[in-house]
Amino acid sequence: MTDTKENILMTALHLFARDGYEAVSVRTIAEELGMTKGALYRHYKNKRDIFDSIVERMIQVDAQRANDCQMPVEKYDAMPDSYENTSLESIQKFTMEQFKFWTEDDFASHFRKMLSLEQYRNAEMAELYSQCIVAGPVDYMEDLFRELIKKGILRAGNPRQLAVEFFAPLFLLINMFDQTGENEEYAEILSNHTKQFMQSHAIAPKEEER
Repeated sequence: MTDTKENILMTALHLFARDGYEAVSVRTIAEELGMTKGALYRHYKNKRDIFDSIVERMIQVDAQRANDCQMPVEKYDAMPDSYENTSLESIQKFTMEQFKFWTEDDFASHFRKMLSLEQYRNAEMAELYSQCIVAGPVDYMEDLFRELIKKGILRAGNPRQLAVEFFAPLFLLINMFDQTGENEEYAEILSNHTKQFMQSHAIAPKEEER
């Protein structure tokens, strides 16, 4: 039963990513799986139920990935101490994992493509796209950089500006990957970017002593 439910969810996500959420019906999903609509309804109430399960899966996976990289799992207001104690090394590692996740992971890449397709015709999808892939990550990095500046780990600066400068190459390289399928070259570019960024903005030990 679990395998069937998982197959329905992944098949639906693949169809949403290819044709768009609005264009795909329960009948389409059922036919793709070679089952009846009635059989599908034994696992999910309707198409919206499938979509909600996809979003919930993304929230869970995203939180687990952040936790694995020793990064804050929730927003700043919910866990400020975690933002204050995040290291530059964890941010670099997490950024590289983000690139790998959004380009290589089957679930994540199709989730991203679904939102990319629907963002211009569905307000809810546009908000999800912004929170998961654009504005949300920038806000997250802004909070991290603000706390690192307060602790004297990063040089004084505008944390919002720093967040945009740091995140922009990741966003760009993910989109370039969609065009070429090239992963290793872009991963190397991103790795060099994160290292150079930290070197440019981190306070060196000698500076701390002054």
